[in-house]
Amino acid sequence: MSGQAKPTQPRTPAGITRRDPYAPRGIWLTLESIGAITLAILWVLPLAYAVWAAIHPSEYTTRFVLTAPLTFDNFTRAWAAAPFARYFLNSFILVTFILAFQLVLGTLAAYALARQDFFGRDVAFALILAQLMIMPDALIVENYQTMARLGLVDTIPAIALPYIASAFGIFLLRQTFKTVPKELDDAARVEGASPLQVLLKVYVPLAKPTYVAYGLVSVSYHWNNFLWPLIITNSVESRPLTVGLQIFSSPDQGIDWALICAATLMTSAPLLLGFLIFQRQFVQSFMRAGIR
Repeated sequence: MSGQAKPTQPRTPAGITRRDPYAPRGIWLTLESIGAITLAILWVLPLAYAVWAAIHPSEYTTRFVLTAPLTFDNFTRAWAAAPFARYFLNSFILVTFILAFQLVLGTLAAYALARQDFFGRDVAFALILAQLMIMPDALIVENYQTMARLGLVDTIPAIALPYIASAFGIFLLRQTFKTVPKELDDAARVEGASPLQVLLKVYVPLAKPTYVAYGLVSVSYHWNNFLWPLIITNSVESRPLTVGLQIFSSPDQGIDWALICAATLMTSAPLLLGFLIFQRQFVQSFMRAGIR
């Protein structure tokens, strides 16, 4: 009503930025900075030690002398001690195989759960969410028995099959697809597009940031996965990099930390290099996926 006084909003003078009332101030800002720096140092210390031990002789792995001689013999010895070329190939095939199936199955399942009406849709989605609460390690025995019945023990498909359908990927893509305006779906159908064409021409292009973010998570996890590949493989022909690294910590041969650190750096180098090259794309993908 015109006779009632309207509440006035506090105005900020031109050129002056209002401070965030929830931002830390004073001593709390100092403590927050100290804590962040401390966590960063603790995070980088293992990597710094691995680099130090890998580029110095074995006798300097516990002696931090600035005048210690540099050497790259540790990388040469590590490469010669194991068939790393085969391990790299196995890991590359493994993560590519898993990611390809996860994207295809996750996209189809997410589209059906987000836009298709069918009996039991909510129940199916609830079961997928329930799978998120089951740790993969709890199913190792059942998975091994299944692979043995299929005759796939000690093969790369045996490592990949338990992971080709990702509940997290389905959930993430479903939530992304639900943010796509329904009008775009209807417009494509009016133009005569089939459901598969609508998915490929409308939904998939709009979900590219989500695909990149999920691809990073999937590749990183399965590149570093250790327990299941260790159990299901027995030969060099099917071992990935993480399982191949165990030969460097054999008690019978003694533990050479310089050799172990060199082998570890070679194993993680592809992920580190990929992150450094595509750092901006990775960060933007996570931010866009989070905003959606």
